[in-house]
Amino acid sequence: MSLERPVPEPGDPVVLMPASALVLGGDLGGTSTRIVIADHEGNVIGRGAAAGGNPTSHPASAAANFGQAIHQALDGIDPRLVSTAVIGMAGGPALSNPDIGARFEAAWSGAGLVCEPKYIGDLEVAFASGTPEPDGTVLIAGTGSNVGLVHDHALVRTVGGHGWLLGDDGSGFWLGREAMRSVLQSIDLREPLGVLGEAVVAATLTDPGIRVAAEREGYDNLRDELVRTVNNRPPVMLAELARTVVAAYDADDKTAQALVKRAAELLIETVSRLRTTSDNGPLVLAGSVAGESSPVGRLLRQNIHEHFDGEVLTARDGVGGATWLALGALDPALATRANHARLVS
Repeated sequence: MSLERPVPEPGDPVVLMPASALVLGGDLGGTSTRIVIADHEGNVIGRGAAAGGNPTSHPASAAANFGQAIHQALDGIDPRLVSTAVIGMAGGPALSNPDIGARFEAAWSGAGLVCEPKYIGDLEVAFASGTPEPDGTVLIAGTGSNVGLVHDHALVRTVGGHGWLLGDDGSGFWLGREAMRSVLQSIDLREPLGVLGEAVVAATLTDPGIRVAAEREGYDNLRDELVRTVNNRPPVMLAELARTVVAAYDADDKTAQALVKRAAELLIETVSRLRTTSDNGPLVLAGSVAGESSPVGRLLRQNIHEHFDGEVLTARDGVGGATWLALGALDPALATRANHARLVS
């Protein structure tokens, strides 16, 4: 096997690297698992995808989906050539569970991979997908919300991310919960439900017969049916109502507009716990709620410069960010801006 010598910084030891060395990047989310194989020049040579690979939200199936995506990405590739792997996931702490950890290890070794995978948080991957800069701040607002401070491409501190019960202010869950609370308050006060309220009822009581019966029997029955239905589901499913809030916002519903405005304010407040006005590194925004197409994300971008200096960027392809970090772990000289642009575009 031929060897090439990367150009070291002054004083760095010389490391010989196989010319055929490959890297693996992974992005394991609640809805999808994505794996990329790239050569040491940043060219993607393999991709794989499967259903959700977050071991917290999918403890029974995450490892199997992880393995499926790896096998697909490695199709026609010798897994022994993969020298470095960086895998981002939101549910990383779940790997400390011996059973879940063993399943992930079995999926990894079962694919013939021999290098040691490095699991990192979704904040680091999101930041790397948005910028090649080594230092800055990242906000993820999707189902939950979390902010991280990044130094030298590594996460050094976080705020928020306390989960649906204790925090996640401004997140999709927060929007859904507050929308439901506004409906219940309107019912208690015998007020008209409005565009948002009617949409929340329809999205929650999906059986038309149950909904019509509850509405016909009066506000108290409708309230009881809503409360019963919500309490019989996993709490995090309230996040699904975030889409209802956005639709009502677009229909000029005043309650939805107030919730969207407050969500943006809460997210800015969360960032302010970590980032000061003197920080000038980039702020990367990630997640569906903070996205450019979301009204919350649009308000964030309009108002964030009133509070913080620095460039505001949007996270892009998470698995590309993880793959770029894997290149840097293989050899820092490979973590170039050109490779970054190639992998996250």
